[in-house]
Amino acid sequence: MASILQPALRFPPELLLKAQGPALGLQAAIFDVDGVLTDGRIYIGEAGEGVKAFSTLDGHGLKLLAQGGIEPIVITGRDSPAVRRRVADLGLRHAAYGAKDKLVVAQALLAQLGLRWDQVAAMGDDWPDLPLMTRAAFACAPAQAHTEVKAVAHHVTAGPGGHGAAREFCDLLLMANGRYASLLQGHLSTLDGGAA
Repeated sequence: MASILQPALRFPPELLLKAQGPALGLQAAIFDVDGVLTDGRIYIGEAGEGVKAFSTLDGHGLKLLAQGGIEPIVITGRDSPAVRRRVADLGLRHAAYGAKDKLVVAQALLAQLGLRWDQVAAMGDDWPDLPLMTRAAFACAPAQAHTEVKAVAHHVTAGPGGHGAAREFCDLLLMANGRYASLLQGHLSTLDGGAA
């Protein structure tokens, strides 16, 4: 039998308290793609946008978030086969692509899920994400986010988008909502949770 593994990750108590959300806890987290799940660079060749680079740390974090009962939602202003493939590979159930008005799209998704803004966290890096971040119970920005976005964020990650920033956000939400330690312990008995 595996021994008990105590989490080494730590966040300030006041940050954990804020990231708990309301009394029933957060139920969903909204993620932008470019600049959050990627480094924000867009590679365009003669045939159009071809590739995007994603972090496996971020991917596993999104899967852990879902396992921990916090529904990951992707809302991106761009649409590309690479993003659709990544969302499908991770088994994410809710995503909106090519969203010109992220607020309208988010409100429709939240209504479909029966959720209020005080049950949702959001992570973005630029102005189109501000309407979501200012309404969410908890907002996070990656290190390289625009100054105005970092100004409204409750937490700015240590690293930039596409390099573990989304994983830090996921870990923080899971820890604040009391789910991190049990998920960590579960990984001592099996790592067969699928590719991230």
